[in-house]
Amino acid sequence: MSETAGEYRDLFENAPCGYLTIGPDGRIVKVNATLAAWTGFAPDKFVGGRLHQFLNMAGRIYYETHIAPLLRMQGFFHEFALDFETAAGERLPVIANAAERRGPDGGVLFTALVVIKAADRRRYERQLIASRSELQQGLASERETAELREQFIAVLGHDLRNPLAAIGAGAGILQRSAALQGERELRVIDMINTTVARMADLIDNVLDFARGRLGGGITLSRDADRPLKPVLEQVVDELRTASPRRVIETSFDITDNIDCDRTRIGQLASNLIGNALTHGAPDQPVRVGAKTVGGKFELWVANAGEPLPAAAMAKLFEPFFRGEVRRSRQGLGLGLHIASQIARAHGGRIDVTSEPDETRFIFTMPLHPLEALPLRQTST
Repeated sequence: MSETAGEYRDLFENAPCGYLTIGPDGRIVKVNATLAAWTGFAPDKFVGGRLHQFLNMAGRIYYETHIAPLLRMQGFFHEFALDFETAAGERLPVIANAAERRGPDGGVLFTALVVIKAADRRRYERQLIASRSELQQGLASERETAELREQFIAVLGHDLRNPLAAIGAGAGILQRSAALQGERELRVIDMINTTVARMADLIDNVLDFARGRLGGGITLSRDADRPLKPVLEQVVDELRTASPRRVIETSFDITDNIDCDRTRIGQLASNLIGNALTHGAPDQPVRVGAKTVGGKFELWVANAGEPLPAAAMAKLFEPFFRGEVRRSRQGLGLGLHIASQIARAHGGRIDVTSEPDETRFIFTMPLHPLEALPLRQTST
């Protein structure tokens, strides 16, 4: 035997992977020492046998139903996971590649099969699958908890309406009573009415938020036949009554019909104006304007005061955000979020600019919206 032939033989026998050669009749004709050592079977135990005899039960089924047919059809297979069964009855996980060698007439001369130990890799794969399963279970549990929490908020909001309505009705009866003529009593009743209205707004915001998170979204009842201006005027009058020491200036020039939900647009306007009253300079007026121009409806609310910081601008429309500057102790931080969702539902958007002398929110929507547009924020 030449030195080169000896080197080749040593490379075959002691390679870091297992080698098998299978004859055209499907029987093993050669096996290297590496695979024999891994399995604990002597080489002559392999010779004359068939590959599936040395696999565990699961490996045999997989080989006969998947690998062998694929090998016959295309003449090779790559990176299939198999489990050998050792002489001690233990499982030996491997990754296998195989390729047929054919003669000039197209007949199979032999099939070469290479196997690589895959215990660590297969263990990692099993751990990865187990971790993924645990993660999916955790996500499902978190999702279920979130849904239950939001359903609880929705139910709580509905249940709060009845006692709140009773309080409002009682205050109305007292206000109309001839027995109450004193200024102090009337002032207390006005405070009760203002509180009831504020609590009703909070409940509406909570319910809208819960409905949006549960997939229902903001519901609309569109009507293009009735005017929007009286709705905006009523909203402004209510806010003037609730904040008698503040000045609200208006400029409405609505000349075209608007296909919108007037109640929701009123809610949007109320939330924007309420935000301006809360965060604007108290000695400066809040200015509100609305117009129809160029096939669009535009509503803007402006207030004086310190400009919004960039960090706050990026989070203005997120739920429960109330900002770091002039933080209000009132409200849940849902007003601007609900306003943005109403804008989206109408196919519009809310833009924001904040300069040293003015912060302005601008709601724009088409007169006949077809699809929702993304919310956009701008700062100057």
